[in-house]
Amino acid sequence: MKTGTNEEKIRKLGTFKRLINLGLTVVCLGLEIGLFAYHWLVHFRYSVVEELQGFWFKGHLLEIAIYGVILLMLSLMYGGMRLGYLKNAELIFSQVFATLIANLVIYAELSVMAFQLFHPKVFIMMMLEQTAVIIIYINIANRIYRSLFPPRKLLLIHGDRSIEGVCAKFESRSDKYVITKTVHVKEGYERLCSLILQAYECDECNAVVLGDISVEDRSQLLKFCYGHSIRVYLFPKISDVILTGAEELHVFDSPMLLTREYSLTMEQRFIKRSMDILFSLILLIITSPFMLVTAMAIKLYDGGPVLYKQVRCTVNQRQFHIMKFRSMRTDAEGDGVARLAQKNDDRITPIGKVIRKCRIDELPQLFNILKGDMSFIGPRPERPEIIAQYVEVMPEFVFRMKVKAGLAGFAQVYGKYNTSPYDKLKLDLTYIENYSVWLDMKLMMLTLKILFWPDSTEGVDAEQITALREEKKWREQTEHKDEM
Repeated sequence: MKTGTNEEKIRKLGTFKRLINLGLTVVCLGLEIGLFAYHWLVHFRYSVVEELQGFWFKGHLLEIAIYGVILLMLSLMYGGMRLGYLKNAELIFSQVFATLIANLVIYAELSVMAFQLFHPKVFIMMMLEQTAVIIIYINIANRIYRSLFPPRKLLLIHGDRSIEGVCAKFESRSDKYVITKTVHVKEGYERLCSLILQAYECDECNAVVLGDISVEDRSQLLKFCYGHSIRVYLFPKISDVILTGAEELHVFDSPMLLTREYSLTMEQRFIKRSMDILFSLILLIITSPFMLVTAMAIKLYDGGPVLYKQVRCTVNQRQFHIMKFRSMRTDAEGDGVARLAQKNDDRITPIGKVIRKCRIDELPQLFNILKGDMSFIGPRPERPEIIAQYVEVMPEFVFRMKVKAGLAGFAQVYGKYNTSPYDKLKLDLTYIENYSVWLDMKLMMLTLKILFWPDSTEGVDAEQITALREEKKWREQTEHKDEM
């Protein structure tokens, strides 16, 4: 294989894909901004101009530009511009949600400028028009993108662990990936290198997936693929995630990485706590009417207690009582055995189904945040007995309690309710090792999106091999303990 020629080919293809992606997303944003410009010039501006004398033509352009910047930033944050990356439905939902938030922000701004509330009818009409444009355009743009860039063909190199889970992940995105060949790592390094080059040259595969193989094997194959400009996908191990937050030191003439013994600095803890107090007080005031209605509905349904208190663990495994609106029957755990909620769980009441779907059942945790037991963003708190079960098969599970438990976190934003504990652990550690105030703010904004996205509220499927059983089964079968 000619490495230089291959690198040039990949570089050109990557540039072409980015240009197509950029062009298609710019058109979508342009159509939305165009609709706003039309409504601004035809409807909105008159209410503002009457109150603000001297609002001239450049002012109109500035207002349209402000809207465009807000929409662009929100589209980038919520993934509305990730054409070819997100599923079609999720891409549409992300862009519609970003547009809705942008419209709410601009509605508030224009109302302040005009010293009066706009009639929402025009804004609602604009939102409906933009939603129609987004749905139609993204469907067309995705067809164009997929016709130009078919799914990437993958060669999966795996170990003794079953490959069903990995294959299922890629099959769920058949529009983006297709595994065309699998090979066991026991074939040996030389044989694997030969198979990779052969598959690449005959266009059977154009990328490699490194599965559950040892660190030594993975390192050798990664260097080989890197040297031959072959794209590689891999699922990081716990040690890899920890190193993402390492600090680079240049004390000697050789690069050195530092992982600190503490997770958050004193300044970060102070800012995080200040944000928790401020936002929890604001949200308690705003959501108090919803909490009152929910409490009345729960009490009227079966006369049972409104709140459900349960022992959970936060930073350093300190126990506290988490508060939630009760969503299950009063005898849901009458036998004293802790169980995770499952799909179509018959223990959940009709009221509970609604409040769980809308996440209203989590609102009393604002008091836990105000008290200091929890934070807005952080790993979700688990029950001591469930933690004990996880630690039996996954000792690294305690790492996620290096910071305070949270109302929402990395695992909730980027995972699902039924994502395996090992994958949730890696997501939580990614947050811990890459913490910043901006990351907290970003996750708070992204949490708004997952409140309305159905995948994030799914229960555990009783038919699937759950995260815990899968990890235990694998650990019993493998002797490569360093892989974790």
